[in-house]
Parts: sequence; C-alpha cells; structure tokens
Amino acid sequence: MILDVRNIQTFYGESQALQGVTLRLEEGETVCLLGRNGAGKSTTLKSIIGLTPPRSGEVIFNGKQIQGFPPHRIARSGIGYVPEDRRIFPSLSVRDNLEVAAYQRKGSATHWTVDNILKKYEMLGEREDQDGATLSGGQQQMLAVARSLMTQPRLLLLDEPNEGLAPVIVQQIGELIDDLSQTTTILFTDQNVRFALKHSQRAYILEKGQVVHQATSDELRADQATQERFLSVA
Repeated sequence: MILDVRNIQTFYGESQALQGVTLRLEEGETVCLLGRNGAGKSTTLKSIIGLTPPRSGEVIFNGKQIQGFPPHRIARSGIGYVPEDRRIFPSLSVRDNLEVAAYQRKGSATHWTVDNILKKYEMLGEREDQDGATLSGGQQQMLAVARSLMTQPRLLLLDEPNEGLAPVIVQQIGELIDDLSQTTTILFTDQNVRFALKHSQRAYILEKGQVVHQATSDELRADQATQERFLSVA
C-alpha cells in the first residue's frame, strides 16, 4: 500500500470540512474522488499534501506518517500535486517552468527530465520558449502536470484536471492520465463522472466531508442508483 489515509478530520477555522475521511491506494492504482461541489474532494487532496493539515487522523505514505509535515517536505517524499488553478509561472517559459521544479530524491530513479517531457508531449515541446501566460488553458494544464513530474513522484494528486477545458482537450487529459498510470499511482478529483470512471480503476464518493461509498469504477458505472443518490445535480 502506497497511501493510507485514516480518519482525517480537517477544518477551515472552526468549520469542519472533512469528517473522518479514510481511503487507501495500492501502488500502481488510479483512483478517483467523486462528489458534488463542496463535498470535500479538493480538501482531501490538500490534506494529503499538507496545505490544509488535518487536526487529527493519519496520512501514511510509503509506510511513513506525513501528516503535520510542511508541503515541501511531503512533496519531496514523492508526492506530486497539481492544484485546480494550475499555478504555473506566467512569466517563465515552458522549459523554465519545468526546470525550476526539477528535484531528485535520494535513491530514486530519474524517470522524467525536461528534454524527455518536451519530446514525449509535443504540445509542450512545440512551445518550449513560450511564456506560461501565453498558453491556452489546456496547454497550461499539460504544463502543470508535466511540471509535477519533474519531482519524480511515486504518487500524483490531480485536482479537477479538466476544469474549464474544451472537450477535445479533456480527451487529451484522459490520454495523459492513462499514459501516466503505467508508471505512477494517481489520485484525482473530477466533476465529470463518466470521464473519472473511464480513467480510473476504483472510486470513492464523498458527501459532506465523509466517504459514503466506494467501489470499482466498473461497479459504479453500472450502479445508476448510487450515482443518482450522491452525484446527480438536483
């Protein structure tokens, strides 16, 4: 097991956002977090990476407790994080955005370099000298994911990777997730249930900061009653 989240309770001030979230990922899995707006999906990822540290509960990554560690230390342990708003550096070129994120963990193999990313993902390679601010939304999302790969992550957290993107770009993001899943464990959130189940093996559903259902993606795809109950927009 690469990630074991146990009964985490996370607050924003005095407002409780997560009420005992528990989830687990085996190495090599791709898992999606589903739920309506405000269910706690993004907060779960932020709790794992340390941006909103849980007040209680445990986050165990690769056999070690990481809750309470600062985000940079958690990232350096082998977790990559792509936030919903991407946060690329707008005044830096595509190449510079990648180079500034490069990090090599002690004892880890170098799977990703600037040159092999630019070669593998032509959308970025063709624009390596362009500033981040001049990229389209889809190109910025690709760059945000690629930048996270420069830390050589064993686990990749993707928060709403399709937010605001055109359908043709959504398809490309799906292909990217499928490709990365061959070498990297992935946990991602998405509002598009069909997309999420297509590109994952298992799913957790959150409601009001709690896990209310878990299943394989195939099981949930066939379970229209559960989708209606927890995921439909009334």
